[in-house]
Amino acid sequence: MSLEAAVRWTEILLAFALLQQSAEHLCIAGERRLFVPRIALSLLLMAGFASPWICLALLIHALFILERFEGPYNGGSDCMGLLILTSLCLVHFMPSMLGREAAFGYLAVQTLLSYCVAGWVKITNPEWRTGRAARDVLLFSAYPVSESIRAGAEWPRTVSLAAWAVMLFELLFPLALLSRQALVVGLILGALFHFVNACVFGLNRFFWFWLAAYPSLLWLQQRLGAGL
Repeated sequence: MSLEAAVRWTEILLAFALLQQSAEHLCIAGERRLFVPRIALSLLLMAGFASPWICLALLIHALFILERFEGPYNGGSDCMGLLILTSLCLVHFMPSMLGREAAFGYLAVQTLLSYCVAGWVKITNPEWRTGRAARDVLLFSAYPVSESIRAGAEWPRTVSLAAWAVMLFELLFPLALLSRQALVVGLILGALFHFVNACVFGLNRFFWFWLAAYPSLLWLQQRLGAGL
């Protein structure tokens, strides 16, 4: 995948993620003035119209959203969105190809670390290793978990197995860069992981924002294979 193609796919997926996020605010009268412009900019980005300037406008607009909510109110997904927007702006405005590749490679590395660091934090915590933390997430989560899902906490071995599967996946995810086939499998598993979280916990924003970063991994793996 060429740098240009990877950047274009990143823009399209990011635009979709921003559209979904913005649509959630249209029912709140006081926030429409803030998010309707983001919808318009996202549609222009998806269409590929003046992408460098649209990315810059979206990044500036994101600063107003940060000010309005006193920070990234949705945590990790907002931070990932800002990371992708910043990387895209650098890619578009860097004067040299080396600078553009470094900016896009930085996005790929941060995406890898988002999994690996999360896995390391979990596996160094005794409560995650025993499965207790995963059970507590099911039982006491503030997210909209259904009663049928919460009942799964009564199966401690299954929950513990699932917790270990998540930890190992996150820790080993960087190894997916070793080959194209391994990366494709890793990205499919990653997308499935975020999809399950969206269905179970309502973390739908994470699904689209992380998918928007996946083209950078496909590009980086190919770039590493070709030799830096």
